[in-house]
Amino acid sequence: MQVALSEARLAAGRGEVPVGALLVAPNGKPFCSDGNRTRERVDPTAHAEVLVIRRVCQALGTERLVGFDLYVTLEPCAMCAAAISFARIRRLYFAAADPKMGAVENGPRFFGQETCHHAPDVYGGLAETESAALLRSFFEKRR
Repeated sequence: MQVALSEARLAAGRGEVPVGALLVAPNGKPFCSDGNRTRERVDPTAHAEVLVIRRVCQALGTERLVGFDLYVTLEPCAMCAAAISFARIRRLYFAAADPKMGAVENGPRFFGQETCHHAPDVYGGLAETESAALLRSFFEKRR
């Protein structure tokens, strides 16, 4: 989670909402990390989770990341939850819950829907305090 938090800090430095993600390969080695880049890329889908999933899929030449684990600093939104499901991510670890836009433990609870093809094992609350503080600080400075 520390790598994801580092990516979140870098995202904040770019003026992006400070969310970072890390994909870990089935062998336990970090494979790819990134932070939000929606403003930089002028792309509303350039969330950290989507960026790392895209990059790893392209690198491996597959749309399925069976056995990969995803670490992210904020509870994924519905779009990211769908990408995680479609990629067949094995485990999702997230830091801070997102009562407003989250879709895993909040909102639509995407992985619990009958229409969800694959649900990863989910572990929330890792480094929650640090991630929440980073987000709070970012938005306080913007107000």
